[in-house]
Amino acid sequence: MSAELNNLVLLSSEPDFEADLAKLRSEMLLAARMAGYDSEQNRTVAAILCDVAERGDAAVAEYTRKFDSVDIEAGQFRIGAEELARAHEAMDAELLAALRKAIENVRSYQSKIFIGNQSQFSAGTGIRYTPIRRAGVCVPGAAAPLPSTVIMTVVPAQVAGVKEIAVVSPPRCQGSIHPVILGVCHELGVEEVYRIGGVQAVGALAYGTQSIAKVDKIVGPGNSWVQAAKNNVAGDCVGIDSIAGPSEVFIIAGAEANPAWVAADMLSQAEHAADSSAVVATDSAPLARAILEQLTAQLNVLPRGAEAGESLRRFSRIIVVEDMQAAIELADEFASEHLEVQCGDRSREVAEQIRNAGAIFIGPHTPVAVGDYWAGPSHTLPTGARATFSSALTSNDFVKSISLIEYSAEQLAAAADDIVRLAQTEGLDAHARSVDIRRQK
Repeated sequence: MSAELNNLVLLSSEPDFEADLAKLRSEMLLAARMAGYDSEQNRTVAAILCDVAERGDAAVAEYTRKFDSVDIEAGQFRIGAEELARAHEAMDAELLAALRKAIENVRSYQSKIFIGNQSQFSAGTGIRYTPIRRAGVCVPGAAAPLPSTVIMTVVPAQVAGVKEIAVVSPPRCQGSIHPVILGVCHELGVEEVYRIGGVQAVGALAYGTQSIAKVDKIVGPGNSWVQAAKNNVAGDCVGIDSIAGPSEVFIIAGAEANPAWVAADMLSQAEHAADSSAVVATDSAPLARAILEQLTAQLNVLPRGAEAGESLRRFSRIIVVEDMQAAIELADEFASEHLEVQCGDRSREVAEQIRNAGAIFIGPHTPVAVGDYWAGPSHTLPTGARATFSSALTSNDFVKSISLIEYSAEQLAAAADDIVRLAQTEGLDAHARSVDIRRQK
């Protein structure tokens, strides 16, 4: 593996640099993009969604048997209150204490940035923010439990005032959901939890089944199948947060950066899956070589070293550029899910020049893990360069705005001639008449 890692360094001074960089970007975007509508994957996803929409619980049970190897009937989808309580009681006391602190941090941050309490009305116009009624949360069912995802999706919804929250997660732990996830749901007061996942779970949330009520918005990360399913239902019968996966980090590192820390941060994303990516841009060739040495050393002792090594080989690079401005421009082009800036005293200055990123982690003491678990902003972030037009999940994603307009007779009379003129220009005579008729005595 160490020999393969030697190919990670790209030098802007090399003649093939632009071609190699373009190839990397193309391959990364291809891996992150949803399958085309005429692709085999998308046809499969669409067929499953249609089946769930038509047959409901029976289809969900069938696909759970097929994809998760768990024989489960509709009456067994939902986790009972007693099971949630038992899972909570069995949680390690220190873990529960840490989770409660994380929940407090997330709730504090999401409350601070919430706009839903800023409804306004004056001079005939205004705006009112109202929470969506019902939200669905997808929690991945990987080999390891992901209680942080429950916190980072449920708490923003609760801050927004969402009354009904349904959590779905595939039954990958002895035919059910990992008890740590169940315990966190209980801690947060979430009573509606279903042991289903994948495309069929997205379909159940989007369309509703005999036992699962339809939601208004689906949020949360997941594999390419889950994201493809979210993409298929988005804007039709439900809203979604964003396409969240595969995981990625872009690190801007100055010569003063600690190579061991940079390598550790690359590996923290690479260990997610073989399609994850970790890219460094630096204006220091010596730092690039030192990072490469650290990657080799740390990879050899990493428990998930095989997955991380594959990710490094496929989608990760250490790019040596001419200057820091070039690194900033490259970061904006990549528009990464996570962007770290490790430039010592210049870190804040560099970060302020970034326009495209899901989340920015400023300074050497702010690894992505701080955001994943603790600081407050949600770790559900746009991937695949979608940060050019999409944002992190926040409490504001769970409210919608309603425009308010109330004109008095005097206000209408003052504007009537102009409104009528505009309506007649568009050939909409009934529009014009609806104003004129109010001026008749």
